[in-house]
Amino acid sequence: MRYVSIDLLRTVAIVMMVLVHFMENLAGSNWGVAGFGAPIFNFLVGVSYRVWLDSQEKKDIPEETIFRISLRRGLFLFVLGLAFNVFVWLPEDAFNWDVLTLIGTALLLLNFLRQIPTVISIVISLTAMVIGPFLREITDYPAYWTNGYFECDWTFSEIVMGYLSNGYFPIFPWIAYPLMGFVIASVLFEEESTEHQPTATTALIGIIMMLVTLLAVIIGPQTPMSITKSVLRGWTMFPPSIEYVMGTLGMAIMAFSLCHRWIDRAITKEPISGLLSICTTLSKYSLSMYLFHHVVHIWPLWIYGAIYGTEPTQFWRNAMPMWPAIGLAVLCLVLGCALFRWMERTKRPGLESLMRYLCG
Repeated sequence: MRYVSIDLLRTVAIVMMVLVHFMENLAGSNWGVAGFGAPIFNFLVGVSYRVWLDSQEKKDIPEETIFRISLRRGLFLFVLGLAFNVFVWLPEDAFNWDVLTLIGTALLLLNFLRQIPTVISIVISLTAMVIGPFLREITDYPAYWTNGYFECDWTFSEIVMGYLSNGYFPIFPWIAYPLMGFVIASVLFEEESTEHQPTATTALIGIIMMLVTLLAVIIGPQTPMSITKSVLRGWTMFPPSIEYVMGTLGMAIMAFSLCHRWIDRAITKEPISGLLSICTTLSKYSLSMYLFHHVVHIWPLWIYGAIYGTEPTQFWRNAMPMWPAIGLAVLCLVLGCALFRWMERTKRPGLESLMRYLCG
């Protein structure tokens, strides 16, 4: 079963992602809402896994089969993430720990957590949020980001710490998003047959988290230096501060709860059309879109730099002004949507089909 709320929110995350990446990589510009797309996208990983589990259980798929499929898909995405870093970015970026390795890890972890009480997932999420700042403190996080982007030596310790706490999307604290997505979806979908789904309660939880974040951002500068240095750092995505994680996680919980309450219930069984059908297509091909939009703007940068510059990365973040970069991002979204609508209509396979073929 597809939920329009999931497709709609994932499309919002994809649009923000494409705009942010084009602006950053082509123009070196930082958009004000740059930190909102990734939290929504990763939160929906957990939500979608819950939906997929429900569909497997309704088909009476054996537990052993579900376990193997989940394991293979997690490993597929993890390896794909490493290959993506090497072939789309550069070989020296293999261990940047981008979002695909995070999602792969999340599926591997959820494969085990789905069989134990939900409270364990909540505890792990809270632990990930709290332990992240302390790991960054003891491993000298700024030393990995001296040039404004993540770099590490290819030593075992630095690779592991990049994966755990210092990379672009490290496990601590980013694993909290898919885990909490799984928890919230489990709570909401478990009561789907009743008229009293706890969407108002979960939305209220999200709002409270956002208000607590706002309070922390306000009082943070007034706290002792020892606290602001390691705990209340203000609103930052790199590194992901406690305020940022709590605020964006609360936003994701609130947005999904309200969309599920107001949109999913209002959609009839008639075929979805118009803008919502476009959202459904982009959501179905979200993995393919992630690869597509990187290839169409990163590879030309490397090729142009190799031909006309002194090195492939010479024009990274300074290839053009901001507005042309935004225009290219919009063009990428239009072309990507047209491509995936054509693939959907003609039943052409994408990365999602490849994953299902290889992993089940």
